[in-house]
Amino acid sequence: MHHSPRETDPLLKPGDGEQQQQQQQQQPAYSVLTTSQRALTVTLVALAALFSPVSSAVYFPALGTLADELHVPLSLINLTVTVYLVMQGLSPSLVGSWSDSVGRRPLYIICFAVYIGSSVGLALQSTYPALLVLRMVQSCAGSPMPALAQAVVADFAISAERGRYTSYVSSGALLGPALGPLIGGLLIHRFDWRATFWFLAIFASLVFVLILAFLPETCRAIVDRGQLVPPTWLHSSLTAFWHSKGQIRVDAAAHRGDDKPPDRRKKAASAANPIESLRVIKDPETGLVLLYAAFILAGYQVVSANISEELYTRRQFSTLQVGLCFLPFGMGAFLSALTTGHIVDWNFRRLARIHGWNPDKGRQQDLSQFPIEKARLQVGMPIVGIGALSIAGYGWAMEKQAPIALPLVCLFVVGWIISSSVNSVSVLIVDLHLSRPATATAANNLVRCLMGALAVACMGPVIERIGIGWTATTICALYICLLPLLLVVWIKGPAWRRTKEAAAD
Repeated sequence: MHHSPRETDPLLKPGDGEQQQQQQQQQPAYSVLTTSQRALTVTLVALAALFSPVSSAVYFPALGTLADELHVPLSLINLTVTVYLVMQGLSPSLVGSWSDSVGRRPLYIICFAVYIGSSVGLALQSTYPALLVLRMVQSCAGSPMPALAQAVVADFAISAERGRYTSYVSSGALLGPALGPLIGGLLIHRFDWRATFWFLAIFASLVFVLILAFLPETCRAIVDRGQLVPPTWLHSSLTAFWHSKGQIRVDAAAHRGDDKPPDRRKKAASAANPIESLRVIKDPETGLVLLYAAFILAGYQVVSANISEELYTRRQFSTLQVGLCFLPFGMGAFLSALTTGHIVDWNFRRLARIHGWNPDKGRQQDLSQFPIEKARLQVGMPIVGIGALSIAGYGWAMEKQAPIALPLVCLFVVGWIISSSVNSVSVLIVDLHLSRPATATAANNLVRCLMGALAVACMGPVIERIGIGWTATTICALYICLLPLLLVVWIKGPAWRRTKEAAAD
């Protein structure tokens, strides 16, 4: 098969591919987790990642009801959405670098305990100040979970298979904006708005029990490839106990009986620093990717936050009908989770073969001489235009009071395409920071959530002034006009990486 010169322009020198292949075959497996253990781990962290976005959107159908019951204007209720998004960005930046040092399980335990307590408090409170404060606490506890999920995947998945695993765990975060209003609409229709928070508390308690019992510690600073015995009870699970007499002990013998590489955990523990997320953002390549991803998610947040208001106020839909109208949004995000990761992994393998080496499953490849930016962005960039046009279509369908089927079709496409683009970019961000995946994902959350909070805060006044049609058109134009940011990363990224690695050496 013939490839164009641009496609085959190699970063690898002749013979380097074969040399890398030989070096990979001499390396131990990147992770000792079995296929079934990986499936269980991904399922658990994907469930955990649901709570942050579901909590954000679960009471969208009840915004008007809350304003009436608490005797405050709707603008103050919308403020609880904004502060939730602000804390959604800040909290992971504090937790991310910490989990890269002390492990994933201890942070999951802390986050779930605080989240469950705040959800119970929200179900019991009856004043606006309590609602505002407890929503902030709930956001602080739930928001790190998507970042922790991405970090868990980076702990055991090599680059050649990271795309599909990232899509699976991201599906929880991307389904949240659709599932939250649907769940909220059903519960509020049958009971009242307090039922939404009782639901979150009960569901979180069930997932918490499963994580305590079955989620293994995967942080490579703590258990390396998973072959080292977890150092404390906080890091131990039933999974670790089941395998403590088998694979873990055998592999530990390869370390000459030393379960702790010299000073590794001590060094890791001293490296915890919440400012690390800001250092990730300062990196030119990562900063451009994060900036564009933030704009993508800001538009996504505006659409998801606007659906309730448009249907509730302009079309007089009930809370149940509003919740059901989020279904196409969620179906699109779910389709993205099933398809995008496999496409991203296929493109990685395709480029790897073009560059003269075949990725060996189970062993991490050296990406220093591989165009990882091209491998990921070739999937994410071309489809952005479709998502942008779908957002514009949604806006004008709502503006002109078109039959409800038209905006719902647009929402399906938005959920599918925008989720796919975000997934491919999320994989790239982790690829660029393999040694600190939680910190990198936290930086991603920080930028996109702050951008989302700003967008949602400005949404009301802007829509009142120019209408939802022109607002959606502006988002569409921003998506397309800012695409050159990713093109710069595509072209300049490999050189920037080599310069950074040379400076580090």
